[in-house]
This record gives sequence, C-alpha cells and structure tokens, in this order.
Amino acid sequence: MRPGSKSRPAVIQLPIKTKRLILRDFHVDDWQSVHRYAIDADVIRYVEWGPNTEVDTKNFIARTIEMAQATPRREFELAVILTETNELLGAASVHVSNVANREGWIGYCLNRQSWGQGFATEAATALLTFGFSELGLHRIFATVDPANTASAGVLKKLGMAYEGRFREHKSVRGKWRDTDIYATLESDARFSVG
Repeated sequence: MRPGSKSRPAVIQLPIKTKRLILRDFHVDDWQSVHRYAIDADVIRYVEWGPNTEVDTKNFIARTIEMAQATPRREFELAVILTETNELLGAASVHVSNVANREGWIGYCLNRQSWGQGFATEAATALLTFGFSELGLHRIFATVDPANTASAGVLKKLGMAYEGRFREHKSVRGKWRDTDIYATLESDARFSVG
C-alpha cells in the first residue's frame, strides 16, 4: 500500500443497497429491460451511444459480465433495480480510471419512467460512497453534456464541484459536443448509503 492509501477488503461486496434501490451486476436476461430504454430517443439524447440494435444491447450485457470477472476489478457497470418491484430502471457505474492517482468516474442512465423521482441521485450517492469507501478512490468525476441540465442538477445535489468545460470534446452522432466536468474528493465526501 502506498502512504495515504486505505486498506481495502480482499473481495468487493456487491450488491449495493440503498433505501429504494439495489445496484447489482447485470445478468444475461436483463438485456430486454436494458433494450427498452436503449432505443428511447429521449434517454439517449445526451449520451454517446444508441439508439441500440438488439445486438448492441446484448453486447453491452456481455461486456458488463466480462468486466465483473476481471481481477483486480476496476469497472463496475451495475443494474439499478427498484427493490419494491424488482424492476430494472437503468444502469449506474463507477470506473477506476487512474490507479496511481486513485481517480475514478461515475455515470448513470435510467429509463424515462423513473425520471424525476430521485433515483439518479440515490444511485449516484451510492456510487460515490462505494468509490471512496470500497475502492479507495481519492477523486471521482463525472462528465455531462451541458444541455443535460437534469443530470447536471444531480451532480450539484451530490456536492460535486463544476470544474470546467471541454469545448467540442466529443463527436456524437456526427455533431461536435461540449462536455462539462464535475468532481468531488474523498475529503469533500459526506456520503452514506441508504
């Protein structure tokens, strides 16, 4: 262990449970639930992928299952499940992007029916807690299309600081898109799951 790094459990404990949600690894039979939101124009408006074909969605599920087998595991692409109904609402992820600097990033995407109910904030709070406490990250960031004010609002609710804008940072569906970046540090974090 490097000085300043925290000791980590030998095995990462999943699923992550919150008051209303379970964040778990994807299963092969999740593909149809994922596909329903992966073809929705409103859902994919601000992301770099989609609209998905069935093959795209099945490949996504296969990649998440492969990620879960990696040792050491550095990518956690998780299904967001509503505890009350066992319905798959979307995906939420935390990825270790720089091991030496203990940096990672989070992302989330939920079906349109679950918007406006605080699920993205609840899932993202759980990801930050997991990233700091289980993965030992020092800094966690998130990127967002500047036009996606709802997602930027979630990041602000989490206390993530706006750090700036990358101009024409990504080509998405044939158009250049700016990207805003938000971040928080382990010393800023006051997160608790559920």
